Amino acid sequence: MSSKWAGARGLLNEGKLWQHARAQKVISGTVLDENNQPVPGVGIKNVTSGKGAVTDAAGKFSIEANAGDVIRISYIGYLTQNITVANQTALNIKLVVSSDTKLDDVVVVGYGTLREKEITSAVAKVDTAQFRQSGARNALDLLVGKVAGLQISRNSSNPNSGVGIQLRGVTSISGTLSPLIIIDGIPGGNLDLLQQDDIESFSVLKDGSGAAIYGTRANAGVILVTTKKGKKGPSLFNYNAYIRNERLVKRPDFMTAEQWRARIASGEYKVTDKGGDFDYFQDLIDKNNLSDNHNLAVSGGGETSTYRASVNYRQLQGFAKENSRKEYGARLSLTQRGFQNRLQAQFNLATNFNKANLLGGGGWENVLTKNPTESYFNPDGSYQFTRTITNELARLEQERYGVQQQTTSADGRLELEIIKDLKAAVFGAVQRDSRIWSEYRDRASQNSVENNDAPNGGYASRVTELNQNFNVEPTLEYTKIFGKHKISAIGGYSYRYEVNEGFNANNRGYVNDLFEDNNLGSVPIKVNTVGLGSFKNDNTLIALFGRINYALGDKYFAQAIIRREGSSRFGANNKWATFPAVSAGWNVTEEDFMKDIKFVNNLKLRVGYGETGNSGFANYASLVTLGTGGIYLFPTGEYQQTYGPSRNPNPNLRWERKKETNIGIDFTILNNKLTGSIDLYKRVTKDLLDTYTSPQPPFIQSSIYTNVGTISAKGIELTLSYAAIKKRDFSWRIDFAGSTTDNKLDSYSNDEYRRDMKEFGSIGGFGALGNAFRTYEGRNIGEFWGKRFAGFTPDGKWQFYTKDGAIVSNANINTSPFRDQTDLAVIGNAIPKYYLSLTNNFTYKNFDFRVFLRSKLDFDVLNTTAISYGNKNGASTNLLNSAFGKYAEIKDTYMYTDYYLEKGDFLKIDEITVGYTFKLNSKSFRNLRIYATGQNLVTFTGYTGNDPDYIQDVGMGQEINGRSLGIDTRSPYPATRQFLFGVNFGF
Repeated sequence: MSSKWAGARGLLNEGKLWQHARAQKVISGTVLDENNQPVPGVGIKNVTSGKGAVTDAAGKFSIEANAGDVIRISYIGYLTQNITVANQTALNIKLVVSSDTKLDDVVVVGYGTLREKEITSAVAKVDTAQFRQSGARNALDLLVGKVAGLQISRNSSNPNSGVGIQLRGVTSISGTLSPLIIIDGIPGGNLDLLQQDDIESFSVLKDGSGAAIYGTRANAGVILVTTKKGKKGPSLFNYNAYIRNERLVKRPDFMTAEQWRARIASGEYKVTDKGGDFDYFQDLIDKNNLSDNHNLAVSGGGETSTYRASVNYRQLQGFAKENSRKEYGARLSLTQRGFQNRLQAQFNLATNFNKANLLGGGGWENVLTKNPTESYFNPDGSYQFTRTITNELARLEQERYGVQQQTTSADGRLELEIIKDLKAAVFGAVQRDSRIWSEYRDRASQNSVENNDAPNGGYASRVTELNQNFNVEPTLEYTKIFGKHKISAIGGYSYRYEVNEGFNANNRGYVNDLFEDNNLGSVPIKVNTVGLGSFKNDNTLIALFGRINYALGDKYFAQAIIRREGSSRFGANNKWATFPAVSAGWNVTEEDFMKDIKFVNNLKLRVGYGETGNSGFANYASLVTLGTGGIYLFPTGEYQQTYGPSRNPNPNLRWERKKETNIGIDFTILNNKLTGSIDLYKRVTKDLLDTYTSPQPPFIQSSIYTNVGTISAKGIELTLSYAAIKKRDFSWRIDFAGSTTDNKLDSYSNDEYRRDMKEFGSIGGFGALGNAFRTYEGRNIGEFWGKRFAGFTPDGKWQFYTKDGAIVSNANINTSPFRDQTDLAVIGNAIPKYYLSLTNNFTYKNFDFRVFLRSKLDFDVLNTTAISYGNKNGASTNLLNSAFGKYAEIKDTYMYTDYYLEKGDFLKIDEITVGYTFKLNSKSFRNLRIYATGQNLVTFTGYTGNDPDYIQDVGMGQEINGRSLGIDTRSPYPATRQFLFGVNFGF
């Protein structure tokens, strides 16, 4: 005992125990972010003792610590800091954003923002660093290949063409297929108002659990566009510009005049040699095309107000002659704070004027198939006209066709902090889009000369259209933190009114070409030469919506959404719809069992379910409408117009409803080098809208627009980003996006309306070849149904397989629409199974280098050029050289068969950019970067037709930008390589 006591007394005498007890104290402190704002929910841990704490709503904390203890401060998205306690009793900590993770990023979602770590649904953010560099005509061009599951299809480099866009497969048969576009809070925002240098970021709400807050317009997903705003600081000027030139990639391999004559001489082709040598394909090309774009922006602000204003000029010259677009635009954004910093006002104003020349861009088939030995001119130098083919050179000189467009958007938002944690806001917006189409054909033009009603008289046409929409959305938002618990909720009301109207008139027989379309009444009005029409329609949509988000520390997250919405487009019995959604997230790396798994920096699991709708169909579709009938002699002795019902009413018409489940994983591993996400989804759209045969009686008309059928999709999306090398002078980053989708038409009938399949995709060309696609109930979307080639007879006649495997002539093939009877079979699918993209970003000192590759795999294309011009039997036009090679065996009529179906798979070096940033030792000049970009440089493919990337691969039955799914048109706008030189200058 004495020895033990002596030991204890010795310890006391040495003061060690006393010193330890005396050193215990409470350390308090505040944690601020990079903007000096308090950060709630930051993890504070005494690594020495194991005790922990969390910052409160004001960013404050307190924790017991001894001198020499190590305090660890950790928060997702910021660098972890270790601080050794000395004699201080307070710590003021400023977080440092981690350059290796984006979990701190603020992502725009419906009616608000969330930090990336808090997101529980499938949302993809694309910002300026990821945008394509090749000069976007359409804002969505910036997203091509950047978002897994988002397919953007452009059918040419025509500066006046649009894009086809689809997210996670086909969701409708006849309704809207494209995602809802929202620009700075304006639903249905006009993409013509967007210039690439004014865009801050895109947020793509891919699944129903995130998109449900937009209700009946969100079946195809939602794309939120955020434009750049002013920031506190000195006035900044930014000038961005580029010039671009386009060069031909390849042209269809039709015979030259020399080859034409050689085949006449060999007896292979019985046509006429007219002695010339012409290549009018080259005459449709603007070989000196040069496009340029200029954007000047100024921004800045002080403590209570910020601003940003920009002006833009863009002049786009197409690869084709008489094919151009000129645009002038401006955008202004103002933000003002007041009322003791509790009131914020934000206003945006944007306008765009553009003038497009629509005359050129076509006619390629006419010049390629024309006899290459025959001139477009008469011996006296005048244009030669024949009623069998259009003189394309004369058309470009003797006709005018264009459109003038003015688009304006204005919006404002007022936000008031009523009390702490409670905000009220009201948002209002108006958009106005006005267009005037003008067309004139000279008296000497082929169209006028060959017209029978007014021969040699000029033709003029004018069409006007005005589209307007008005939006008002008041909201209440509440945010509260209780220790580790954070709740945020928003509720609101939405009102939207759209009105569309237009007028058109045309006349023929003008005796001079002076007035063009500016004096339509300068010639007598005759029934057989004049056309007149007008329209006006509108619709109203109102909604109540709410969302609540919950977070438990940085570990558990949940979200719930509900929207109750009504639309005037729906039938009288179905004016309203309710759309719920729920989702949850679990940050697994916050669990204790993950602490020792060092290679996993972040791992979050997500699961969500949501319902959305599709109201993207014509106004008044549920109502009986009147149409004109004949003109009859009434008893009064007057001839009067008669009217009658032109559409059956459908009081039960309702929205298409999509139910979607999404499971996702977000991860960061390998010391923050590899980040990525995996999403698995399944969606089912019910009550598909389409036109069905209706019985008479009781219905007045033979068809009715109604809800029948179900379509489904399931798929996988993968996104990866790998920081392969990150050193002082050299870095290499790899970004990958890939997706696959399985899309089916589950049903196309119900008890009242029955149909087994939908047929679409007119082949056109020579012969009545019908449609390329049949989609039967229970089958995949995009299936080619056709005859299966079984070889040629010795005399070159077609032979095909029957459903039983027998080989028969074409006359014995059963083309019945009933699948249990027809000899037609699935011969391919036009929708790629896999969409892949890969971006390599390199930096070396002041140089930056980007290589962007894209690929579409496992899909088929119907080569209609080969169908029509690879068959020399009975032809007299110019033909493909393959008609005398690959297709030489054919001595029979034109045919739609898998013989002309080819694999469209390709890998494309889509973009290479080289840039250099100058170091400017100047107080006036901030930055200067010059760069050069090549686009569509090399395409590796086995397809023998046009560029398979320009062949439509979205939709089901609807033509998008005049193109049908999977069918390679006979007159495509030529694929081009584009070379761009640009500058970014800040001062």
